[in-house]
Amino acid sequence: MTEANQVRALTCINCPMGCSLNAQIDNGNVVSVSGYSCRRGLDYAMAELNRPVRMVTALVRVSGGGAPLPVKTSRPIDKRLIFPALKELKAAVAVPPIAIGDRVLENVCGSSVDFVATANREK
Repeated sequence: MTEANQVRALTCINCPMGCSLNAQIDNGNVVSVSGYSCRRGLDYAMAELNRPVRMVTALVRVSGGGAPLPVKTSRPIDKRLIFPALKELKAAVAVPPIAIGDRVLENVCGSSVDFVATANREK
């Protein structure tokens, strides 16, 4: 197949069905998607092919030592920003007290997405 007309295979991850999807792409545009058994499969394929995003979970150092603090992105972040975001997080240090949902690192990679705490830490 030429670059002008290709088929991309995907596996939907939005529900337990795990549908095998095939997307017809012509000149960089999604022409059709087949293989989904619910609307979520179609939505997943369109998002994955046009602008893939992921939630990111990680650990951040805590001031004064102790166990690292688990964090996650406040909403999905562009897939291309995952490694730069983790690099920014590596330089961060969380300062207790910290409550679940507190911002640990704001505006990651200029994306307006924050890393937030997923556990509490006392002083």
